[in-house]
Amino acid sequence: MKQTKKSIPILMADDDEDDRLLTRDAFHEYRVGNDLMFVEDGEELMDYLQRKGKFTDPKTSPRPGLILLDLNMPRKDGREALEEIKLDPNLRSIPIVILTTSKAEEDIVRSYDLGVNSFITKPVTFERLVEVVKALGKYWIEIVELPL
Repeated sequence: MKQTKKSIPILMADDDEDDRLLTRDAFHEYRVGNDLMFVEDGEELMDYLQRKGKFTDPKTSPRPGLILLDLNMPRKDGREALEEIKLDPNLRSIPIVILTTSKAEEDIVRSYDLGVNSFITKPVTFERLVEVVKALGKYWIEIVELPL
């Protein structure tokens, strides 16, 4: 019996416009119908999560059920944002998947030490990105139970 997909909002923090567009296309290709929102750096991510500035309305900026986080961003990088999120009792239950170009062992170890749920190196081809999105969708949307 096929389980229906949950409609959890997904928030991606990535400063690279091409990566954001390719990820949106990959979600479309795999037919993931979840709302996919974007912020461009760690500062915007924290504003979004704390409902500051242009993110005050929960209708247009719903609490994400999953965060896709790039590590290398301007202003506040993903490492700093991850640490801040996991230290906040109101935010730390949100699952975070690192999706970054980094393959550095130091980044992998530090991310898991800070409480990240998964660490994925960004694929270099669109076809591989679709495979990653398919796996993410299968696991985070169809299989696991997430807090509301």
